[in-house]
Amino acid sequence: MIPLLKRIFKTGIVSEPSPDTGDAKRELDQLGDEILRILGRALTIRQVDAGSCNACELEIHALNNPYYNLEGCGIKFVASPRHADMLLVTGPVTKNMENALKIAYDCTPDPKLVVAVGDCGCGCGEVGALFGPNYATCGAVENVIPVDVRIPGCPPTPTALMQGILAAIKTR
Repeated sequence: MIPLLKRIFKTGIVSEPSPDTGDAKRELDQLGDEILRILGRALTIRQVDAGSCNACELEIHALNNPYYNLEGCGIKFVASPRHADMLLVTGPVTKNMENALKIAYDCTPDPKLVVAVGDCGCGCGEVGALFGPNYATCGAVENVIPVDVRIPGCPPTPTALMQGILAAIKTR
């Protein structure tokens, strides 16, 4: 045990340098200001997993961590589409989720925004092309409900997600 502790103290802390937070901080400040300017209040989002592999969900969950702090910018995730301004839809829409997605869209009050997330949801790229309409899926989100903004990537980064949300707000 003593040799191990000696080696630890001799080596010191070995880790990656902390990322430059300047760009992310500017993005977050811009996002918060734009939301307040356009909406005058917080933006509420209902995230719908229409059949994804959960890679996009992991990036969406990262938006709520202390580094990105999306809620500090005035964006909140809600449990009901009745309380949402925006639907954030991930994955190719499976046949089992088609009706549920249509119901969520119908329950979202007007004016509503729909953002398709990831290559599967956008129907683009190599991964999106694999999940075209077939016996199990309806394909891209736009095959089921109208889409305002698409955020490509497999999965898209949290910064790309923030930029897509901002682009959707600007279309309003």
